[in-house]
Amino acid sequence: MPSPRCACVAAAALCLLAARAPAAPYTPASDTEVVERLPVASDPALRVVESLRRQLASRPQDQALRLDLGERYFALAMAQGDPRYVGYAMSSIAPLAQGAGQDGRYWLVRGQLQQYSHDFEGALASLKRASELDPQAVEPVAWRAAIYMVQAQYAWAAAECDRMGRIAPGLFAQGCTAYVRATTGQLVPAYEMLSDAVSNAKDVAPGLMLWVQTRLAEMAVRLQRWGDAQRHYAAALAQGITDQFLLASYADFLLQRGRPQEVVQLLDGWERSDVLLLRLALAGRAVNHPRTGEWLSQLRDRFEAAARRGDRLHEQEAARWELELEHDAAKALAYAKSNYTKQKEPRDAEVLLRAALAARDPAAAQPALEWLKTSGYEDPVLQEVAAKLGGTR
Repeated sequence: MPSPRCACVAAAALCLLAARAPAAPYTPASDTEVVERLPVASDPALRVVESLRRQLASRPQDQALRLDLGERYFALAMAQGDPRYVGYAMSSIAPLAQGAGQDGRYWLVRGQLQQYSHDFEGALASLKRASELDPQAVEPVAWRAAIYMVQAQYAWAAAECDRMGRIAPGLFAQGCTAYVRATTGQLVPAYEMLSDAVSNAKDVAPGLMLWVQTRLAEMAVRLQRWGDAQRHYAAALAQGITDQFLLASYADFLLQRGRPQEVVQLLDGWERSDVLLLRLALAGRAVNHPRTGEWLSQLRDRFEAAARRGDRLHEQEAARWELELEHDAAKALAYAKSNYTKQKEPRDAEVLLRAALAARDPAAAQPALEWLKTSGYEDPVLQEVAAKLGGTR
């Protein structure tokens, strides 16, 4: 039976790419290179990282310590949307590449970092190796399920959920299965199943509860049960865990419901995350916030810099930026089409549909329209956009 910590980490895996990395991670040249002075005094997670980093400087041959530090940096990247932490994690585990072949934990961390950089095939190979070395480990299975969901390989994702059912806590496996079913034409039964499972679960770890409640909220939004969605988001936020994916999801809900002022309050101080800065700029423009121009300028600089680097990790957000803030349908469509070649989550399909509609180019939307038809995905908002493009279910 996996520990509560394992369940929490693995739960985060199932939403791994909902909050995309905004830029390529920077990898320091050595463990001793000082890249940035972090405000460790105000953040317990950063204090732990700083302590581990200092220990590693004095014990550079300590394999377990390197993996501890890599895991902590990756958790910070997932929570805060700062790709620099992934670079630090890569640097931490890089010396282990030649000597950690039989360590399942090494392959897990390696796979997590590979998927962050959208090397999905490499990540799947690493995660498979992690499971071969530790068949009872939950995290590699969860990450494979998440990657298959991003690739719209739903049968394979369901198979990973079944594997989880044999080694993971009940609610975690149920959440994985409900996530797949809700994406493949079984939205109502998936929502009801997961709601019942949460009601009957005891002593649920906060990280797992955050993930489950966020997924329930998103299902409720698609069902247009606005009160239930608000309740689920409140329950997720009440877990007291910093989670960029939750903040982005809730911000999108608030924007959809015409509550931009709440978005400004929710995301105050989150300018470092491109994912959240995009929502902040959208909300700021809606309420004529005095800092809107500053936020827009920051986004423009970041996306232009990413384009110069040939960085493709930001394309979904860049497409929304061009479509919703710059009102350049042609550029938005170019980003959305490129993004959809690798990532096929519902939000990727939505931005492609909207960009194609704005650009008056229905043919460009065909991959997303085909996905919408074959997956059975239920969302009245996407159906309306598809109908305008001439798509049918």
